[in-house]
Amino acid sequence: MKAYLTRRYKFSASHRLHSDSMSDEENRSVYGKCNNPHGHGHNYTLEVTVAGQVEQKTGMICNLVDLDSFVQKNVVQHFDHENLNVLADFSATVPTTENLCIEVYNILEEGFHHASVEKVRMEETMLNSFEYAGGRELRT
Repeated sequence: MKAYLTRRYKFSASHRLHSDSMSDEENRSVYGKCNNPHGHGHNYTLEVTVAGQVEQKTGMICNLVDLDSFVQKNVVQHFDHENLNVLADFSATVPTTENLCIEVYNILEEGFHHASVEKVRMEETMLNSFEYAGGRELRT
């Protein structure tokens, strides 16, 4: 029996949407106000969904302490109050929230082995949310 667990986490980060492979005019046209040279910030809400068999002994897919500890250490502490543009994670990629989802998914997929990572969902604003469920590498 496969079951799913989704946990929510919050962190704040800033970014500027700008691609060095495009002209300033193209960047302004594509990214609009998000291309502001000074950047802008978001209070992100991250949802991590994992799946697995329910252990008969514990009645759980995985220990919430393990999941929370991993996400806090490897995701929240890594991105919280950071300028995404200056992190190595985005040295070759525009730090859109789509790419942030992919990066978070990859961190979980590589390091969290207590359950299967199903998807990552990120709320950027009240109107914008993004999901990633694996299947491709971070784009350059």
